[in-house]
Amino acid sequence: MIPKTFTQEIRLEDGRTITLETGKLAKQAHGSVVVRMGDCMLLCTVVSNYHSGQVDFLPLTVDYREKFAAAGRYPGGFFKREARPSDGEILTMRIVDRVLRPLFPKDYHNEVQVMIQLMSHDENVMPDALAGLAASAAIQLSDFPFECPISEARVARLDGKFIINPSRTQLEASDIDMIIGASADSVMMVEGEMDECSEEEIADAIKFAHEAIKDQINAQVKLADAFGRKEVREYDQEEENESLAKQIHEAAYDKCYVIAKKGTGKAERSSAFSELKDEIKSSFSEEELEENGQLISKYFSKAQKEAVRELVLSEGIRLDGRKTNEIRPIWCEVDYLPSTHGSSIFTRGETQALATVTLGTSREANQIDMPSYEGEENFYLHYNFPPFCTGEARPLRGTSRREVGHGNLAQRGLKGMIPEDCPYTVRVVSEVLESNGSSSMATVCSGTMALMDAGVQITRPVSGIAMGLISDGDRYAVLSDILGDEDHLGDMDFKVTGTSEGITACQMDIKIKGLSYEILVNALKQARDGRLHILNKITETIERPNADVKPHSPKMVTSRIPNEFIGPFIGPGGKVIQELQKTTGCTIVINEDPVTEEGIVEILGTDQEGIDSVLAKIDSLLFKPVKGNTYKVKVIKMLDFGAVVEYLEAPGNEVLLHVSEIAWERTDNVSDVLKLGDELEVKYFGTDPRTRKEKVSRKALLDKPEGYVERPPRAPRSDNRGRDNRNNRGNR
Repeated sequence: MIPKTFTQEIRLEDGRTITLETGKLAKQAHGSVVVRMGDCMLLCTVVSNYHSGQVDFLPLTVDYREKFAAAGRYPGGFFKREARPSDGEILTMRIVDRVLRPLFPKDYHNEVQVMIQLMSHDENVMPDALAGLAASAAIQLSDFPFECPISEARVARLDGKFIINPSRTQLEASDIDMIIGASADSVMMVEGEMDECSEEEIADAIKFAHEAIKDQINAQVKLADAFGRKEVREYDQEEENESLAKQIHEAAYDKCYVIAKKGTGKAERSSAFSELKDEIKSSFSEEELEENGQLISKYFSKAQKEAVRELVLSEGIRLDGRKTNEIRPIWCEVDYLPSTHGSSIFTRGETQALATVTLGTSREANQIDMPSYEGEENFYLHYNFPPFCTGEARPLRGTSRREVGHGNLAQRGLKGMIPEDCPYTVRVVSEVLESNGSSSMATVCSGTMALMDAGVQITRPVSGIAMGLISDGDRYAVLSDILGDEDHLGDMDFKVTGTSEGITACQMDIKIKGLSYEILVNALKQARDGRLHILNKITETIERPNADVKPHSPKMVTSRIPNEFIGPFIGPGGKVIQELQKTTGCTIVINEDPVTEEGIVEILGTDQEGIDSVLAKIDSLLFKPVKGNTYKVKVIKMLDFGAVVEYLEAPGNEVLLHVSEIAWERTDNVSDVLKLGDELEVKYFGTDPRTRKEKVSRKALLDKPEGYVERPPRAPRSDNRGRDNRNNRGNR
């Protein structure tokens, strides 16, 4: 029996459509939906356990995978099966998770799995922009306790006009690339990069995307209504004790306020709050602690949060004693590591990042192999966040999603400043050595300085800052350069990177409803002031990129050769190029340019003499003597019938100087006139039509001896000569 399906259509401004369908696939899941745009199809399923485990958090897993079959391709590698998620897939998981997680009840601790799969790929549709829509639509078809539908949309600007969900081709030509996540009445998440745009332009892009998101939410509601809404499931809700909450608040609030107002460092402040918590707990009996220990901790944290927030709103004083717009003390250093190609330290308060730069050839480019996109990055950044940076000891389980996300944000903030003609592949690695607020923005700052220290000619230096927000509905305070605790206690985490000319990347997570665009723009402008302050500290340390790379760093030189010369340059089995790399100590990479039909030769080496040797080899390969010109040559081989000579301006280019062209007089022995190593001048006559070999002459540059008689030219051999001889032999 054919299942009954339900569909809803969303029409975009330019006539393209997005279709939501349910009822056909994955019906045992608690909610499933197929989202289609063009030939791109995503299947999203959601499942949640009916009982919670012994945890006090929401175990939510958002998993996004792109199937290679969706693009008619095989997975790369030895095992022809999809394996660990790529960085691109992880980034999509993060942008969906960040919007969904706050909308589950705080006391809902049942495990939730949201699984999104790319089942069919369309090269004109970028699937990551549809993942949030698919997740929310599937949840609307389930019985999960979930506050309200949301959606996500990508917005780009092309020729001054905003576009929703552009193709990759359109995106490459745009100056804004942002993904916005929102409910019908609130923007909740922003992630993107831009070409030094203003704060007002960012706000306009968010508004434009939000209008499109409202249409997508409306379609979800209609689909759920048509399908038949399920009654929201019951779950094990956390118990509350109002009298205990009041008791803890009265005992903790004022003392927390005093501790917060002291403006101490992280360790001292944490110790004071911990001692106060232990003091309050000591007023309860062991039986009371056993029965209500978790509630006591919960209510203490709530009182602490309220006290810190009120201190900011009423007095404008923050946990470490700063004003709302004040930046923590900064110190910087470059060229710290002697053996790297570039390095820097950036320390802001209790956050510190050590960045290194490595320069390489196109062979070191980061290869991207996804069903939805194949390509390579010649600039990329890796971010490492070890446990010791927060004074913790915890298991090391490989690169975390957080590290991938923070590294990508820093990379997006910097990559627009790498000039197109940069000959190197550039890798930046950020090692976070201390963390108390916005290590990703410290990575941007240290990365900028390390690039300049390495001699990478970036267009302009970039700085980054993390902003926060505290609001009670009537009052609000925007916080510059937030601490880790302020991120946890506040209502917004807004990271902005940019130059003196404008914003290059941003990432925002908002925890409150109905954030006005006025507050958003004010936060962006306050962020600009903070960015410029940090930028000034950076340029005090290193004002501009070093004019050249370090002496021990590889120098990169590129040269072009016609495609027909690539084979001779490489040699049989790579013999020529391998020997050249061995003798010069250079790395040589050859890429073909399909547009100009030329080979691009990349020469990477620390020794200029070695680089010059490779360039000389290329010049030699491309050398073409001009008929009638005179050239200096060197004798490199003696033969009975002449001497092999090498053009001095093109070593390796050889030609035969025939014995008859050495001198006007008859030369019986070549060695009577020339010897190995002799340098002389010859005249080039082009290709001899009779021998079809190149001809050079020494005697043409010498004066004719007196009385010299030119020999008559040899008579051409008759074509019938051989046949006549054979006939004569037959007659005999």
